[in-house]
Amino acid sequence: MAADAGRLFGRGISFPPRIGPGGRMLWSEGEANVRESIRVILMTDLKERVRLPDFGCGLRQFLFEPNTATTQRLIQDRITKALELWEPRISLESVEVREDPQDPQAVVATISYKLVANQVRERLSVGVRLGG
Repeated sequence: MAADAGRLFGRGISFPPRIGPGGRMLWSEGEANVRESIRVILMTDLKERVRLPDFGCGLRQFLFEPNTATTQRLIQDRITKALELWEPRISLESVEVREDPQDPQAVVATISYKLVANQVRERLSVGVRLGG
């Protein structure tokens, strides 16, 4: 199944990069590779990649914004646009952004998506730190 998953979804260096017991870089493939790719997109600021300045999501721009419904909506829109543009292996079903119950200066974005190749539904949550 792992070989099939690699063919369906691709293979890449694991994120975050890790070294295996034999001293070689670890790779991820299949559904794990898709999840890691989503995290890379969300954690990358716009213009951070010299040869691909439009890549990423730019969530750090919200660091000093207040935790309001408007800010949450802007984050939701930013995540939606970035994933639709940069991750063709998924069909985005929803992005929900809500205040983090543990931290009033943070939000949790829950991303629900379907893997295009096999129609399996997945969900991923990420925290976004705000400051206001």
